[in-house]
Amino acid sequence: MNTFEDRFSELQVDMIDICMEYIEDKADKVYVYASCEESIISSKFFYLINNKYVKPHKVNDALANGAERYNVSSERQFMVLEVLNEDIEKVKELCMDYEKDMPTEMKLTYDVKNNKLKAEYKYDLLYTNHETKTARQIADEWFEEVQNNKL
Repeated sequence: MNTFEDRFSELQVDMIDICMEYIEDKADKVYVYASCEESIISSKFFYLINNKYVKPHKVNDALANGAERYNVSSERQFMVLEVLNEDIEKVKELCMDYEKDMPTEMKLTYDVKNNKLKAEYKYDLLYTNHETKTARQIADEWFEEVQNNKL
């Protein structure tokens, strides 16, 4: 029988897997931002490829000249976000089923070479109680922070 922790981990791994599939397993690191506040579910993802931090629509910019190009169509990006949002919904249901607090924010960092997943969680409201902040802004701020600090 799967425990809460097993299911929680499986869902996080699924989030990483769909992002890895998007770039055909060729990133150095994968970053997933997952947010669930009140009725809002949001997600974003980005990568470290060849020492360049790139958002999904820019992954080809990080490839060596002559390297095979990725399909970075809006449809493919949307498909990944759809899976991420479904997984966040499943985490929410899992937390309710086990009477656990649902994180309002999950920042997942997967180091491909070392096969290590690092996860950070927050449980406070980050934007629904803020006049102007959005989940997208917070995810973009994380991208900037990672890019500037080479996390």
